[in-house]
Amino acid sequence: MKRRGFVKTVGIGLAVSAGFPVVGKQGKRPNIVLIMSDDMGYSDIGCYGGEIDTPVLDGLAKKGLRFTQFYNIGRCCPTRASLLTGLYPHQTGIGHMMNDKGVDGYRGDLNRNCVTIAEVLKPAGYSTYMSGKWHVTKHTHPESEDDKFNWPLQRGFDRYYGIINGASSLWDPNSLTRDNQPITIKNDPDYNPKEPYHFTDAISDNAVMFVKEHDASKPFFMYVAYTAAHWPMHARERDIAKYQEKYDAGYETIRRARLEKMKKLGVVEAHAKLSPTIGNWDSIEDKRWEAACMEVYAAMVDQMDQGIGRIVQALEEKGQLDNTLICFFQDNGGCAEAGGRKEKGPLVQRADQPTRDPIPDDVSHYTASVPKQTRDGWPVLRGHVMPGPADTYIGYGRNWANVSNTPHREYKHWVHEGGISTPFIVHWPAGFKAKNELRKEPSHLVDLMATVVDVSGAEYPVEFNGEKIKPMEGQSLVPVFGNHPLERAAIYWEHEGNRAIRTGDWKLVAKGRNGKWELYNVAADRSELTDLSGKYPERAKELAAQWQAYAERAQVIPWPGNKKQPAKKKRK
Repeated sequence: MKRRGFVKTVGIGLAVSAGFPVVGKQGKRPNIVLIMSDDMGYSDIGCYGGEIDTPVLDGLAKKGLRFTQFYNIGRCCPTRASLLTGLYPHQTGIGHMMNDKGVDGYRGDLNRNCVTIAEVLKPAGYSTYMSGKWHVTKHTHPESEDDKFNWPLQRGFDRYYGIINGASSLWDPNSLTRDNQPITIKNDPDYNPKEPYHFTDAISDNAVMFVKEHDASKPFFMYVAYTAAHWPMHARERDIAKYQEKYDAGYETIRRARLEKMKKLGVVEAHAKLSPTIGNWDSIEDKRWEAACMEVYAAMVDQMDQGIGRIVQALEEKGQLDNTLICFFQDNGGCAEAGGRKEKGPLVQRADQPTRDPIPDDVSHYTASVPKQTRDGWPVLRGHVMPGPADTYIGYGRNWANVSNTPHREYKHWVHEGGISTPFIVHWPAGFKAKNELRKEPSHLVDLMATVVDVSGAEYPVEFNGEKIKPMEGQSLVPVFGNHPLERAAIYWEHEGNRAIRTGDWKLVAKGRNGKWELYNVAADRSELTDLSGKYPERAKELAAQWQAYAERAQVIPWPGNKKQPAKKKRK
């Protein structure tokens, strides 16, 4: 891809050719709202085949577009780095998680050779807001102001509410931050809900606050990053009650019902087949508990959809909805991590009363992802425990993640289709006339930076704050909105040695650094059931060489070794 130092004229040309209004002129620039959920599968929401009640997302899809071959990175923080910058994650320094592994692709902090969408849009006159999970810096509990160099306000955002780290209680989140100031749910000066605090609602409500307070004379960009439905399974009782007995039929039955609905909706091909079902429902000893885990998961997704509805309503009340580009997607596939589950032994019973002293309201009371107690002194329970309340901390497990990823193989972490496939809903009434249409063009969240630059008329810099900036890796999706194809050489993945490349309908994928390459024709076999590498060895060899060249260019290689991590450096 050629380097684009100034993209405004390119973007306008694309918009005109695709039948869109010219962007970049006064009064024509759209607001842009990117909404991302956490640890959810391709088939969970209603308009992609799920039985979970998501009327708001379904409504946006009905009045907009649904992409059927949109991809993420396969893991939370690399996805966030790629989304924010329009680069592959290793190019930003976040090839793995939030730790420094001693090589530039794996530093655990956004580097200064990339820019965020907020940093690109702010000089173009956009106000920039974020609500939700950040998770692109290791400095979640800073020792000094210098440690905040990669916090949202230092990377282009005007306002921020959310958590800096990656996982937290939804009833009392850690690393909670407003703008640049660490806070708790009790000492927040701006948000004091009438009912018991819940982070999903707080993300939605603060996004609504930003919309309502925004000066409508200028456009805005807002990034809303939910933690639903990442473990722990925390939801309100009224939402959980909606799904009572919904999952008593078990894994296989739910998967088959989803696949049938997905085919009718067109979000999978009519010939799609189920990957193997993981887990035997008949062998589950405590079916009530197992079903409850999925009930709470569904309630979390439902609650998020309700919150998105409040954001949409706020836009509508300000007369901004039609000229707001809204995109919804997920950071990775369903999560197979146990999240503290133990499926054997008796159900863990709660204590009759708190066993520890309460924690003061003004103290951010833990720094680890899993707290030892709630703020009012109840011990946090893991294992075979009924999920939902604040004193529990478990995930929904591999078997239900397999249901979430219907009909695809594998999960979060891996780069088979179950780990990287996401719904992608686009709503922009002023930007395109298509309604309730599907787009089958293979595309990737690395394309969002290019799309935002295109529709905003902003300038993507060659240099920023004295640092040379890497060119965008993605392509604008504006032509696809108008049902035109992209000319793309390939899409690439790597995480924890799991590797893949897709060119056209061909995908080469492997598990781990030493795993065997597998070759699939995605058009015929997106469930990745028949490995064709033996039948087409030359094609597999060609794609492997292409992936290797990408890996060397994009800082995937050198791989991080077991070198001693460098000493922490203070920023000046």
